[in-house]
Amino acid sequence: MTGEDARPAHPRPPHGPAQRRPPPDPALTRRLREVEREIFARRPEHAVEPTLDRISALATLLGDPQRAYPVIHVTGTNGKTSTARMIETLLRARGLRTGLFTSPHLSNVRERIVVDGEPLPVEAFLASYDDVAPYVALVDERGPLRLSFFEVLTAMAFAAFADAPVDVAVIEVGLGGTWDATNIADGAVAVETPISIDHTRYLGSTIEEIAGEKAGIIKPGAVAILGQQPLAAAEVLLRRVAEVGATVAREGIEFGVVARELAVGGQLITVRGLAGEYHDLLLPLFGEYQATNAACALAAVEAFGGAGPLAGARGEELDDVTAAAGRAEPEPLGEDLVREAFLAMTSPGRLEVVRRSPVVIVDSAHNPAGMAASLEAVVEAFSFRTLIVVLAISEDKDVPAVLDQLEPAAEGLVATRNSSDRSMAPGKLADLAGEVFGPDRVRAADRLDDAIEAAVGLADEAAADGLGGSGVLVTGSVVTAGDARSLLGASDDADGGGGRGGRDGFREGADPR
Repeated sequence: MTGEDARPAHPRPPHGPAQRRPPPDPALTRRLREVEREIFARRPEHAVEPTLDRISALATLLGDPQRAYPVIHVTGTNGKTSTARMIETLLRARGLRTGLFTSPHLSNVRERIVVDGEPLPVEAFLASYDDVAPYVALVDERGPLRLSFFEVLTAMAFAAFADAPVDVAVIEVGLGGTWDATNIADGAVAVETPISIDHTRYLGSTIEEIAGEKAGIIKPGAVAILGQQPLAAAEVLLRRVAEVGATVAREGIEFGVVARELAVGGQLITVRGLAGEYHDLLLPLFGEYQATNAACALAAVEAFGGAGPLAGARGEELDDVTAAAGRAEPEPLGEDLVREAFLAMTSPGRLEVVRRSPVVIVDSAHNPAGMAASLEAVVEAFSFRTLIVVLAISEDKDVPAVLDQLEPAAEGLVATRNSSDRSMAPGKLADLAGEVFGPDRVRAADRLDDAIEAAVGLADEAAADGLGGSGVLVTGSVVTAGDARSLLGASDDADGGGGRGGRDGFREGADPR
């Protein structure tokens, strides 16, 4: 579908004028909490058992709803959620009815399953669960392991999208790719955002091993959209493209950001897509990484509309694949459509300003590469003379490497914990931080709200001392970002659901942005 034949729909603004909502129905709220408890009582997302057998069996009983619509599949280490949200916004701008499945959630589990830009209403979420629950019970009875929390939610999303029905679904991988429950879907477009070291317990300890897992979403005949990758990861991904006869488009070669400059509230970028250039697009998000996420999203939507590289890139040897990227001559997306879609792009919990005076930013970075990118964006976009960091991070992350990234940028650090049982104890985190920052620059607080209050106090003191602008960065985890948004009034959980269903319900997401 080209810019000319797209329906004249536009993305709904993510945050329209404040509207009074009716109070939630107490009976619905009670039922929602019951369902959340049932789902969260299952094996959590981080307890991975690598097989597609359980989710395949469940999908078969449901009539394989994941085959009822085309899919754009998104994986990578950093940037998955932001890129998936951007893809969905662009598709919706073209007049398509969209489904979006992302993970983890910030405040409410219903955030994960979105139809036409809106999380499933409580009634629809409950109906989706009730639809799949009898078949979940059947699969549970037949196998040695019950379906996991993530497998059940994945099935609910696939079923909800088929019921809507949607024209296209944008599906974010939960963890890895090959063995992820979402990989029972065959993406017409497979997006690989930047790959780095993370989740080594499950994905391997080298870039090559991790890339091999993530390459599993590239299916025969698909178009693979590759964000900027380390050489080792790029080689693995391109080998997969050749093996399955897919088509490849690479950031920096077939598409990419041509120009970028700071603008009020974000950045102004020019993007070269697969079908043409799009000039002076205002992206209301911070950081070079968000510009590259947007370029990947634009290329993915062009590829979905038939603007991908020619079939000459399919199935050759690796050297030929890297050389073969001739493009067809499709018409680009309408530039006005793209401009309006970019204006509507949001990424909650990713360098999100939730308070001013002093400025408080929440961010989901939780691995060294993600933290480096986030800090680069903070330094670029904000003129802080003093930055105080509130850090709550999972015990199983590379905490020393994260601290090494934080130390040059932060004047001080408040170590705390979030609502996940996997969060490192504040005392232990403070000890590790003291080794990097020096003990005089580190405090500990047992509760996140106390930690934020302490950090705000330190930032105010710095401003009062005439040291220029000061700010607070609350980071270390998607859980941390979600908790902070709730504490500071930035979350939207008006339906009365419990959202998390217990601390271990949250998965420490693979995507810091």
